[in-house]
Amino acid sequence: MTILTGTAAAPAPAATTEQRLNGLLLRKLMPLLIVVYVMSFLDRTNIALAKASMGIDLGLSAAAYGLGAGLFFLTYALAEVPSNLIMHRVGARFWITRIMITWGLLSAGMAFVQGETSFYVMRLLLGVAEAGLFPGVMLYLTYWFDREQRARATGYFLLGVCLANILSGPLGGALLEMDGVLGWHGWQWLFVLEGLPAVALAYVVWKKLPDGPASAPWLSAVEAEDIERRLAAERATAPQQSKLGQMFRDRQIWLAIVVYFVHQITIYTVIFFLPGIIGTYSALSPFQVGLLTAVPWIAAAIGAATLPRLATSPSRCRTLLFCGLLTMAAGLLLASLANSFIGLIGFSLTALMLFVVQSIIFVFPSSRLSGSALAAGLAFVTTCGLLGGFVGPSVMGLIEQATGSTRNGLWIIAALLVVAALVSTRLRQGQEQANR
Repeated sequence: MTILTGTAAAPAPAATTEQRLNGLLLRKLMPLLIVVYVMSFLDRTNIALAKASMGIDLGLSAAAYGLGAGLFFLTYALAEVPSNLIMHRVGARFWITRIMITWGLLSAGMAFVQGETSFYVMRLLLGVAEAGLFPGVMLYLTYWFDREQRARATGYFLLGVCLANILSGPLGGALLEMDGVLGWHGWQWLFVLEGLPAVALAYVVWKKLPDGPASAPWLSAVEAEDIERRLAAERATAPQQSKLGQMFRDRQIWLAIVVYFVHQITIYTVIFFLPGIIGTYSALSPFQVGLLTAVPWIAAAIGAATLPRLATSPSRCRTLLFCGLLTMAAGLLLASLANSFIGLIGFSLTALMLFVVQSIIFVFPSSRLSGSALAAGLAFVTTCGLLGGFVGPSVMGLIEQATGSTRNGLWIIAALLVVAALVSTRLRQGQEQANR
């Protein structure tokens, strides 16, 4: 007589379970967050394509354009910390919905500016309206992903910038071709037709975005508890600061700010001046300029989708930061020395590493803060960094007006990137501080 004995199925290894859960989070959260960021970048940067026609129709000089482009980041930066503290209190779903409604309406309202003063006022208001979105999402990701996975999730989120800039060129160029329809200028159609969809998307965010694991309908109670237990264990093993005063005294926060400040100077200089630089290569239509403007952002998307996943340890994070910043500097030098095809390769080289660097920078401060200090700290790093978004376009506009060229400005930014690369070697995460 043969006795059949069954064996219980072995439980899934913890690593496999964690990987499956992280994959589920990426699939459920990132597509909507990416679309939100696509919308935000379309609406904050579409003036890059509108620059030439707005300048003619409204009499805006290069310096006035550069100042208006930068003013967005002045109020955006000043409102970041209070916005993130509010989101920490009221929840991500409500606050991101509010952000989207106000920025969408104001972005569409850009169609009605009459001159320099109204241009400046609308850019300032748009900055206040959109403030808190990026640091809010950086805070939101800490509710779901541990440090090892956060750079990867951030890299996927930053794909939104790449996709926005890939789409903005052809889309914006096509909308500018509507010049004269119903008596409106092409740039007016650009602002309205890219601003109002953000208001509609806000409804989707309100219905679909959970505040945290406990309120996610697609997670079981066990899965939600597992996520929160892992994140709590991570926080318990790191020397985190929960008070604002401690945050300001942490040297590592200031090092991250230096790197991010230079990064933001670079990215917004490229965003706001790339279409104009490409337009000098040869006689091109707005649509052709838009198509060529998309090329570097395709490179940026490739970098954001593939390289941040390598940042799985503090030493790898530093290596990627250092190499990424030097690569960006080399790309700008190449772009400053050559026109046409070679110059476009230089910008593509810089763009390749833009969001690799950005996705890693925030891993360092987020590993050292907790509670309200985490919310305020991420917003504070963003605030200080985004002042680079004000400085870069403003200075570049003055350089272009004074010299008739942006090349000297690109040289200056390349030098700053080399300095930032050296600073990045001193960044430390969590427990590393104790080993220094």
